[in-house]
Amino acid sequence: MKRVLIIGASGGIGSALAGACAERDVEVTGLSRSRDGFDITDEASVADHLGALDGPFDAVIVATGALEIDGAEPEKTIRAIRQKAMLDQFALNAVGPALVLAHVQDLLPRESRSVVAVLSARVGSIGDNRIGGWISYRSAKAAVNQIVHTAAIELARTHKKAVCVALHPGTVATPFTEKYLGRHPAVAPDEAAGNLLAVMDGLKVEDSGGFFDYAGKVVAW
Repeated sequence: MKRVLIIGASGGIGSALAGACAERDVEVTGLSRSRDGFDITDEASVADHLGALDGPFDAVIVATGALEIDGAEPEKTIRAIRQKAMLDQFALNAVGPALVLAHVQDLLPRESRSVVAVLSARVGSIGDNRIGGWISYRSAKAAVNQIVHTAAIELARTHKKAVCVALHPGTVATPFTEKYLGRHPAVAPDEAAGNLLAVMDGLKVEDSGGFFDYAGKVVAW
């Protein structure tokens, strides 16, 4: 991997990924709202920023996302669903990555291996859901898994060596999660970044369209 594009490069995991890639002498191009005015929820912003880039990139990582948006916390019960909060979750965690994937073919090499990784979450797994709650966030992540799977099918038609996957980074100790860690074990962003890059390094073309965790294990849909 010689060149990587990181969407959400100023966030906890995104910045750690950028640092880990730089340590590998990988050329990093980063986009974020705070540094570049990149708004993944705005179609024109995505098109303008990605259209201005010079590819190809060996890897594209979408590391954006949020558990809370405008102070709306994950729901403890479906009775707590509010329309705006749910739509905001879908805009950021599902539609945003879809907008990036709409442009990703133009950023990848056609003749060599490439990886497109979208950070998802295990709570987006329908098969693994045993306790309920967090409906909006779960649903948005389940949606992005479907988006990634579909994009992988289409990408394979033009980029035979491309791998497009959803990745669960584990519970990472960042401002994103600090209110929700509780007794759950968490890893530092640098460790999470190393884990994710190791998984990406080991992916094969036949893995495209899959959903994997930080150890490279398949996560149930």
